[in-house]
Amino acid sequence: MKKALQIKCRSFRYAFGSETVLENLEMEINYGEVTLISGLSGSGKSTLLSLVNGIIPRVVQGEFDGEILIDGWNSRYKTMSQISRKVGNVLQNAEAQIIHQLVEDEIAFGCENLAFDCEEIHRQIKKTSSLMELKPDWKTRSLSGGQKQRLVTASTLAMKGDILIFDEPLANLDGRGAKILLDLLKKLAGEGKAILLVEHRLDVVLPFVDSVWQLKDKKVEKISDKDAFLKSQTDIIEDSDENHLSFSENVLEIQGIKKAYGKREILRGIYLNVKKGERILLSGENGCGKSTLMSIIARLEKADGGKVIQHFDKNLGKRAGKKWFSLCGLVYQNPNYQLFMPTVREEILFGAKEKEYALSLAEDFGLSPLLERHPHSLSEGQKRRVTICAILAQKTRLLLLDEPTVGQDYGTLRNMMAILNKIHREEENTLISITHDIRCMKALCDRRLEIEDGLIAKNLQ
Repeated sequence: MKKALQIKCRSFRYAFGSETVLENLEMEINYGEVTLISGLSGSGKSTLLSLVNGIIPRVVQGEFDGEILIDGWNSRYKTMSQISRKVGNVLQNAEAQIIHQLVEDEIAFGCENLAFDCEEIHRQIKKTSSLMELKPDWKTRSLSGGQKQRLVTASTLAMKGDILIFDEPLANLDGRGAKILLDLLKKLAGEGKAILLVEHRLDVVLPFVDSVWQLKDKKVEKISDKDAFLKSQTDIIEDSDENHLSFSENVLEIQGIKKAYGKREILRGIYLNVKKGERILLSGENGCGKSTLMSIIARLEKADGGKVIQHFDKNLGKRAGKKWFSLCGLVYQNPNYQLFMPTVREEILFGAKEKEYALSLAEDFGLSPLLERHPHSLSEGQKRRVTICAILAQKTRLLLLDEPTVGQDYGTLRNMMAILNKIHREEENTLISITHDIRCMKALCDRRLEIEDGLIAKNLQ
């Protein structure tokens, strides 16, 4: 089988780091196959992809000893432009790749840079937007996290590269969207393209892949028994009866919330009562309005109609001020929006009620070795844990988590669920979450609400 990528990495160290991230790593990727790289959060998977696509060392500096052969030629002697003609990339943070205001302009951008003619660009816009279930005239800023992921995928597919790299492409996708993408990638591999994935949602992705590599201790090894590997990584995390707190009084009343972006009506009248100490999970397809509703509850966004009444503190006004955010803690879908301090330590301590408690949380989340690192130098999974840890350290009475599980390997996912529920029992906080990860849905909620067509369609216990 023809080789698409031949990777030999004797060592790699970031310019800002003192230790190597990868050592004595060697692997090959074939055309006509879907290849998965698995590994713990922070193990170096995204670093490896950045070596392949040329971001390292052209954009991000570091010391690399080795060679990357792309279709037989050494990438060291090629420009980013030359590499991008062969290698298409969907990065872990999809939003960082979006630069235009309209979906059609975003898809056209890469094609224009590759000098496609106008007719071909229009064909690619129509084809890929349809494949990813996007409307060309949609505004990119109004898209949900999952829709942004699909947009970047559409833009990458439109450029027609022979080697396609995806860094956690399922992170914000609902089950249906994930299957659409994976079916498409399998089809593209069947047509001769090389597909390279990094993904933690193994229960979803493994049935579609041809070969699996595990990155561990700075090296990779090929997994021979996919079924055994899947079983070890995908058990459902069960809930415990002790996590269900019994309270009768309402702390939030959500009455007829409506929200539209231009002509796109997102929420058409949401009604919901939330009890003190309750754990609610919001579910539904990408773009159904989950994050919009959470932003309205958090007072970061205004509804077009309806209102949210809080009963935590009768003396608290309706503004999103300091008092409100001492009561309400929000973990954003994109952790980069919340990280602003120069070190992880300072980030976690910034709003903490007690220093010792905050640092003990950092230990629980496996962040202690990273305390002196700059938050933006971390992997996406590590960034996510830092933002959750920082919010938990504030001991807020209302906790809002938008896709908290993204970027977490199975071990850190189990640990995260245990910590969240332990704090829930101790603090008796009220928890509203969003996740597409079926492995941990049961462990996050007493009640699951499904949003469909702008309304709460199902109330699942």
